[in-house]
Amino acid sequence: MGRGIEVVAGFASNPGATLTSLTPSTNTSFTVRGTDTTKNAWLATAFAFNATAGEFLIKSPRLHDNVQGIRNRVTAALTAPLFNTPFNPIAKQRLYAQDNLTVQISGGGAELDCGAVLIYYEDLAGVAGRFIDYPTILKSGLNIVTAEVTVVAAATGNFGGAVAINSTFDTLKANTDYALLGGMTDTRGTAVGITGVDFGNLRLGFPAEPSLRDTTNNWFVGLASAIGLPAIPVFNSANKSAITIDVQTNGAGGTYIINLTLLEMAQGAVGATGL
Repeated sequence: MGRGIEVVAGFASNPGATLTSLTPSTNTSFTVRGTDTTKNAWLATAFAFNATAGEFLIKSPRLHDNVQGIRNRVTAALTAPLFNTPFNPIAKQRLYAQDNLTVQISGGGAELDCGAVLIYYEDLAGVAGRFIDYPTILKSGLNIVTAEVTVVAAATGNFGGAVAINSTFDTLKANTDYALLGGMTDTRGTAVGITGVDFGNLRLGFPAEPSLRDTTNNWFVGLASAIGLPAIPVFNSANKSAITIDVQTNGAGGTYIINLTLLEMAQGAVGATGL
């Protein structure tokens, strides 16, 4: 089964009080990928990064309505989940193949405001992400380790600064599976992205919010528990040079020290396609 998780982020220049459609970061799209229509895709959550308070809106004729949709107030300088927070029970919002989501933001009149959505695909053709559930890490997890990287983010609203997971410290054991539980950042932005072949070459991610470390540090554990589906990514250290971390943020750019929390898994506990 081709499971996948994708964080899609975008930006709007100087939106002011007017809800303005986000421009997706390069090589991303707010159009739901073309899944088998008998398989489910879910809008897991969304978050935004504004210097000035504003609003964030997601709508589509395929959702409840195409007027107000899912509309939430954005707190200034806080990249927090706006609904369906992991570690709380999640009310699943189904998405539909090739539906073009309208994603809009309001905020300041002299700034780059950013937002992101996180989409979970139960079965996506051509994708072979490895994901496990919470009971599996309880049963087969061995050792916790952190992978620290430094990312110099772009100031354009695009994901940028990608570095390999072993670019700062190369201590992962050879040919070993690691579950990605979540991570932490020391600098505020929109989203930390993690991409690799083990994740079906989709960019998954979590909010770049240093004040919510208890949430982001176990982000995928919480997501798996909340939606009741395998959502904890697993990668093999043999692919470490191709597991990359980048950041999407506003016009301030910045240098981000990111610690990813990993769990070494017992040999053979996770198959080639996860669960």
